[in-house]
Amino acid sequence: MLTIIQLPVLNDNYIYLLHDGESGQTAAIDPAVAAPVLAALSQYGWQLSQILITHHHSDHIGGITALKAQTSCMVIAAAADQHRIPDVDRGVMENDVVAIGQHKAQVIATPGHTSGHIVYYFAEDGLLFCGDTLFVMGCGRLFEGTAGQLWASLQKLKGLPSETRIYCSHEYSQSNGRFALTLEPDNQALQEKMRWVDQCRTNGLPTVPSTLAEERASNPFLRTDSPSVQKSCAREGKPAVEVFAAIRHLKDRFNS
Repeated sequence: MLTIIQLPVLNDNYIYLLHDGESGQTAAIDPAVAAPVLAALSQYGWQLSQILITHHHSDHIGGITALKAQTSCMVIAAAADQHRIPDVDRGVMENDVVAIGQHKAQVIATPGHTSGHIVYYFAEDGLLFCGDTLFVMGCGRLFEGTAGQLWASLQKLKGLPSETRIYCSHEYSQSNGRFALTLEPDNQALQEKMRWVDQCRTNGLPTVPSTLAEERASNPFLRTDSPSVQKSCAREGKPAVEVFAAIRHLKDRFNS
């Protein structure tokens, strides 16, 4: 199995270190800064072999140059974003495969938050590293793409196996959950999830990872077919993408 180390950095970002004990290979996902990664590598005695990037925002790529300089690792990112991500060695596209030892990840294109956003799905390990496309009880803002693009991207992820563990790049769960409750106040799964989230944050613990089963039950952006969600955003009986766009519009204006 892959060993996963979750590093909280900046205000609410997560960097992930993935280590394959058999091969000794280690990957960092979306290193916003270098120092915590280097400290963890030193602590565990690991050598960084590659960096996997989901998208070009500065809080996902800020540590690349320093890490590459110190470790000579390979940097992997979307081919479409190579012009705005530093030191990329390999540009990847939809359905390309990235490997950490014998652990293989499928690249899935998920435009919407940004035009070139990608995620990494380790099918055999049941892991999804989804950057800012999907959050616990939420999804990314539309900075470069359209509501239709992000909705289509989320449908790809929603179709993965229920037990898939969801590793997103931000600790947004409390705000997302409070918003979700305004749409579905009677959703028992959502209520239970929020009680757990609040307890975790009170104790300084992360709420990531989630599972896809939990997200299907509690995340309004995956629940466009819910009558309560449709009613709350005044889109009863409307096409799913229109419901999604309305939810995203409301969330953009929500003060948690």
